[in-house]
Amino acid sequence: MSLARARRSAFLLPLAALFMVPQTAQAAGYVPAPDFKAQLVSQTSGEIASFYAYGPGPVWIDAGGVLNPGADQFVKLIQSAGDDGLDPAALHAQDLAVAVAQAEQAPSPDTLAKAEVMLSRTFVDYVAALRHEGGAHMSYEASTLQPRFNGAYFVLLSAAQAPSLAQYVRSMSWMHPLYGPLRWALLDDATVTPEERRVAIENLDRIRQIPAQPASRYIIINAATAMLTMYDGKQVADEMRVVVGKPDPHKETPAYAGYIRSAFVNPYWNVPDDFVRSLIARNVLGEGMSYLKRQGYEVLSGWDADAQLLDPTKLDWHAVQRGELAIHVRQKPGPRNSMGTVKYEFPNPYGIYLHDTPEKDLMAKDDRQLSAGCIRLEDAKKLGEWLLKGKLDMSSDQPEQRFDLPQPVPVYVVYLTAHADNGHLAIGDDPYARDVAAPAPAVALQTE
Repeated sequence: MSLARARRSAFLLPLAALFMVPQTAQAAGYVPAPDFKAQLVSQTSGEIASFYAYGPGPVWIDAGGVLNPGADQFVKLIQSAGDDGLDPAALHAQDLAVAVAQAEQAPSPDTLAKAEVMLSRTFVDYVAALRHEGGAHMSYEASTLQPRFNGAYFVLLSAAQAPSLAQYVRSMSWMHPLYGPLRWALLDDATVTPEERRVAIENLDRIRQIPAQPASRYIIINAATAMLTMYDGKQVADEMRVVVGKPDPHKETPAYAGYIRSAFVNPYWNVPDDFVRSLIARNVLGEGMSYLKRQGYEVLSGWDADAQLLDPTKLDWHAVQRGELAIHVRQKPGPRNSMGTVKYEFPNPYGIYLHDTPEKDLMAKDDRQLSAGCIRLEDAKKLGEWLLKGKLDMSSDQPEQRFDLPQPVPVYVVYLTAHADNGHLAIGDDPYARDVAAPAPAVALQTE
C-alpha cells in the first residue's frame, strides 16, 4: 500500500466524524459537524460565508470526508478556461489544482476546508464571468432577456442541490444546455485543429448571449442552420425548418432577442420602404396598375392607424422610385400574401417577423438563407398552438385578427455553426461568413 493511500485509509474513520449523517438526513446527503462548518465560515466572507452558515453544507465534499468527483471535473474546466475566453491564471488554476490534489492525497479538516473554499470561490467567479454576455454582439428588446448572475449564494445552492455534482459540472448546468456539450467536446476531442478550436470558441461566445434558462418556455432560431427550436424549460419540445435572411449585409437575419406577445391571423404585409422603391414602383411602371390589383396591394398615406387609402393612379410612381415621394404599401390577406396566414410579432428595430409563407417549397432546400431578413416558418399553425397553449383559431377571413399569448415568450435569434456530436466537435456551414478569421496584419519587409 502506498504511503498516500495508507494515510488516507488511516484518516477516513476520524474524518467521518466531521460529517454526521442521521437517518432522517440521508436524502440531503450529509450534515457537516458544527465545528467544520464554522471553519468554512471563518475562511470566507459575504454571500459565500452566508451560504456556509445557513446553506445545506459543503458543496464539494461527500459524506465520509472525501472530495466529490465533480471537483476534478471542475479543475479541468478552470485549467482550460482559455476556451471560454477567460484567463486560467486569473482564476488561480494552478493553486486550485494543488489544493484539490492535497485534499485527495492527504485528507484532513484543513486540506478539505482549503479545497472546499477555493473550489467555491473559483466556481462563483467562473459562473459570474460566464454569465457575462461575452464579446459577441446581440441586441435585446429588454434587459430581462440578458444573461444574469444571481449572486454567490444561489450559485452555490444550485450546485449543492444537484442530484449529481459530477454530472452538474459535466453538463455545465449553470449555462444554457447548448454550452456544456460543445465546451467539453472542445476539451476532450484530441483531433480538433487550431482553426476548428477558434471557430468553436467563437460559437461558445455566441451561446453565452443566451441565459441558462430564459423562461419556462422559449424559442431559439439558428440563422446558420435555418432551424427553430421550442424549449420547455431545458428540454426541447419541438423544432421546425425556417427560411432566414440571405447572405447579404443588408438582408441577413440579425442576432436579436425579443418577446413574442401576439399572433395575427390573416395579416397584412406592410411592404418595407426600400421594397416599395425597388420592387413595387418598378413593377407599376413596367406593368401598370393591374400589377397592384393582381398582387393585392393597397396604397396608404402613411403608417399610422388612421392613414387613408390613396388612388394609385394619381401618384407619381417615378418620384416613388426615386425616393422623393414616401407612401405606405401593404398587401391584403390572401393566397399571395407574403406573410401567409399568420405572423408573430416581436418588437425589434429591424422590422422582422416570424411568419407563415406561401412558398412552402423553399423548406425542402438544404440552404434556406433566402429571405430579406424575416423568418418564414415551416408550420406556422403548429408554432401558434404551442405559443398559445391551445388551438389557433384560423376559421375567420377577417384581416389582422389578434390573439394574445397567455404570457410573452422569449425568442433568441442566434448564429451557431459548431456543436457537439457524440462527444466530438462538429463544424457546420457558415452562410454569413461570420466565422472567417480576421486577416493577419501585413508585415513590413526590411529592405537595404
